Amino acid sequence: MKITPAHRQFFEENGYLKVTNLLTAEEVSYYRNLYEDFLSHRIDAYRYRSDLGSHTDGNSSSSSERITQIMVPSRVVPKLLGESLHLKTNALAKQLMGEDMALDFDMLIDKAPFSNTPTPWHQDCAYWIDMPDKRAVSCWVSVDEAKLDNGCMWYVPGSHLQPMRSHQPAGKGGGALQCQASEKEGKAVELQPGECVLHHGGTLHYSRGNSTELRRRAFITNFRPQAMIALERAQGYDHTGEREVRNKGRTSSS
Repeated sequence: MKITPAHRQFFEENGYLKVTNLLTAEEVSYYRNLYEDFLSHRIDAYRYRSDLGSHTDGNSSSSSERITQIMVPSRVVPKLLGESLHLKTNALAKQLMGEDMALDFDMLIDKAPFSNTPTPWHQDCAYWIDMPDKRAVSCWVSVDEAKLDNGCMWYVPGSHLQPMRSHQPAGKGGGALQCQASEKEGKAVELQPGECVLHHGGTLHYSRGNSTELRRRAFITNFRPQAMIALERAQGYDHTGEREVRNKGRTSSS
């Protein structure tokens, strides 16, 4: 997809942008199969795996994951960096924010059928260290149909242009953050498989719990300027979400 001046203006004003036809049906099938290899432990990503929904009952060690998050899947399967999803989303990020945009991290977030756990309203920048160059864009690629009641993304238009809202821990378990916002402020972005929505690091967003029998698997890539990534790494910040450093580098994108 080519980003037009109208697309760029919409993104700059609203803080998000829907992109259709990002992946072909064949590519969607590839990523679905890969996803299941991660979820079923055929690919070992234990050290990067956590439950973003554990805050709902304060039990971060529960064996039943409500919202499965697997950080940095491309660190476990490096060939992903050269596959279509990473290449296409990187091209979109460069068109929107400049040629110096590079992959900061990627992740998988799964809301299983009937898991019915919302991701609280938040801004991704609340999880990150403060950076002198605040350009950052997440590309949220839907592997399934993402609808209102299985957990599509909601955004508060223009919130990235306002000061970051105050965030608090969402509960006693896990590391999720939350802030005050509501669906009355927001816009829902439903997606078909292979479509994506891009959002700025300061854009308020959330998703409902999956109350349906449908799958809701998302593959997310995040990009920021290469110089800012180097600055992060120099300060020991790499978004891995590794179990031994669970609260360092944690990121949520619903």
